[in-house]
Amino acid sequence: MDAWKTTVWVVSALPVALTLLPLVRSARWWIRLWDYPRLQLAFALGVAATLQVLWLPRGMGAAALHAVTLGCLAWQLTQIWRYTRLAPVQVQSAKQHDPADAIAIMVANVLQDNRRADAFLARVAEADPDLVLAVETDDWWDAQIMPLQERYPHVVRHPLSNTYGMHLFSRLPLVHAKLQDRVTPGIPSVLARVRLRSGQEVDVHCVHPEPPQVGNDVEERDAELLLVAREVARDTRPTIVCGDLNDVAWSFTTRLFQRISGLLDPRVGRGLYPTFHAEHWFARWPLDHVFHDSSFRVVRLRRLPYFGSDHFPVLVCLAHDPTAVLKQAAPLPDDDDREEAAEKIAEVCGPTRP
Repeated sequence: MDAWKTTVWVVSALPVALTLLPLVRSARWWIRLWDYPRLQLAFALGVAATLQVLWLPRGMGAAALHAVTLGCLAWQLTQIWRYTRLAPVQVQSAKQHDPADAIAIMVANVLQDNRRADAFLARVAEADPDLVLAVETDDWWDAQIMPLQERYPHVVRHPLSNTYGMHLFSRLPLVHAKLQDRVTPGIPSVLARVRLRSGQEVDVHCVHPEPPQVGNDVEERDAELLLVAREVARDTRPTIVCGDLNDVAWSFTTRLFQRISGLLDPRVGRGLYPTFHAEHWFARWPLDHVFHDSSFRVVRLRRLPYFGSDHFPVLVCLAHDPTAVLKQAAPLPDDDDREEAAEKIAEVCGPTRP
């Protein structure tokens, strides 16, 4: 029995510790990594709470452990509940819309070493989006996906061998497109101005910052996302931000990004739409995102089938509707948000970065 009690304490202590660890506001990769598996940690906490009831004798210690475990479980659930159908949607559905106002975007991390380009091209053909953003594209992928140019004549190509290559294909005219390394050399992003069929111009930011991993903390990732957020906040045109952000929707950084930018998340109230890891059903979370301002409604939101990458592609179709801003409240920053964003940007880019 003592061995069982010890096991229950250990099984309980680990998910409790991993719940509390990300509350430390640190950029260290081994801390920020635990922002991701909130659903998995919630399951582990639920199992731990059940084992405590079954195997621990009553007493102050067991009661305290049970209370802490349930508190951590409640915390994890509060972080992800917005991305379930139990929560109200943040973006209204476009029940009726003019096709000329619509824009469909497919975001796909192809996995640089993946060699199933035929499966990727098949997914593009099936989804038939207006824009295709592919990341982790190297020279091999550049050659394999160039047949897309027949249907998507407007192209931004930037193959790289460091897993941060980026290709943007568009069947809609690109009035302007700029490739830039906002923060880190070799980690590009794209700013493209897209003309819808209606004639309305939309700014589309395509990003793929670095993830938290061994030897790589997240200062640069956070700074890049917040730089984009500040640019979006100043923009007077309708705006979309998309890509593999290497961050989950419920993290502090992504929520700060939304408040600074004023962008909405179409997944809120609709589902988690986890895109990574495509080959591990038990360890998945949403890393590939499409955010937009309050002048859009959602026509369609889908996670697309597997094509050999460690990411699933995601497809989002939006309809531009200026009247939507009257019914969709954009998240707003306070002074503390602006100060924190400025500090995170200055830490990486210097205090003079506008």
